[in-house]
Amino acid sequence: MPNITVELLKGRTVDQRRDFARIVADAAVDVLGARRQDVRMVFSEITPDIVANGGVLASEDDSRAGVVASLADGS
Repeated sequence: MPNITVELLKGRTVDQRRDFARIVADAAVDVLGARRQDVRMVFSEITPDIVANGGVLASEDDSRAGVVASLADGS
């Protein structure tokens, strides 16, 4: 039984998580030979102030500002 943990910046919609779960479950069935009903996925939402990339908080990283802003306003 594959147990898959997904960490996403807070702000993804239910539709986005649903589509992602479907596609990843399809891959687990195809690649791992898992039964669809045995593919378990847990989504953890994180905020930009608790994750760092290259030693820089995502909330303070100018190269990620567009992504962070779009998730914050729901676009």
